[in-house]
Amino acid sequence: MYWTERRERLRALLAGDRCVHPGSVYDAVSARIAEDLGFEVGMFAGSIGSLSVLGAPDLITLTLTEFAGQAYRICRAGNLALLVDADHGYGNALNVRRTVEELETAGVSALTIEDTELPQPFGELGKTRLISIDEGVGKMKAALSARQDKNLTIAGRTSAVAVNGMADAIKRAKAYQAAGVDAMFFAGIKTRKDLETVAGELKIPIFLGSIGPELADKDFLSATGVRIALQGHQPVMAAIRATYETLKALREGTPPKELKGVASPELMKQVTRDADHKRWMKEFLGG
Repeated sequence: MYWTERRERLRALLAGDRCVHPGSVYDAVSARIAEDLGFEVGMFAGSIGSLSVLGAPDLITLTLTEFAGQAYRICRAGNLALLVDADHGYGNALNVRRTVEELETAGVSALTIEDTELPQPFGELGKTRLISIDEGVGKMKAALSARQDKNLTIAGRTSAVAVNGMADAIKRAKAYQAAGVDAMFFAGIKTRKDLETVAGELKIPIFLGSIGPELADKDFLSATGVRIALQGHQPVMAAIRATYETLKALREGTPPKELKGVASPELMKQVTRDADHKRWMKEFLGG
């Protein structure tokens, strides 16, 4: 498939002057819904990959192959520009190169590589530690060297604001910027002051993890250089709740016709692209 056009759209967004909230997606149908509703960007997080593929919490037990496979299914389903959380790149800098190769082939438009020490080290339960800045720079350079389509956006990511403090976060971000990343993703920024502080030190676009009430102002975010700001991953949680409630009602004897919240036939036709398939059947199967 041809992935470049959607990557160019995301690049244009990053070069613009406004912030968008991506649609959190987890499979082909959720990606189509996000696209149909007008989301400019989809977000496929590592935690949502673990949930949708393994039914497991975000403990880095998902493999690169599994994550890239699900990302491909999402990208193949439509034309949504997809940002993915590639975690720590599934290992050292050489693994990061493989990660970029696989995710670029899967069709993603942007990916983030973070500097958290993952998976959880022995004897460090409950503690979040970051790799050294030098190792982080090595990972960023490896990611950039593996990229073949220059329209693919590669962003550095750090949780240093919450883990090590603002000074370390700025030092890391500037080092990754100097290494050549296209954007910087910050997790853990909660206040306008902190955002303004990091924005004043960078020349590249900013992505933000789930934002709190103080940052829930798209005009402010846009003016501060933020181009993508996550709002969380409620869609998959809503889908889990709906599935649970439907199965529970059926198990307890509710007749199928009395179930609430079931997708209408019209919506099912829309998300499955029923009209396209009927046209193809008529055109290619002699209907």
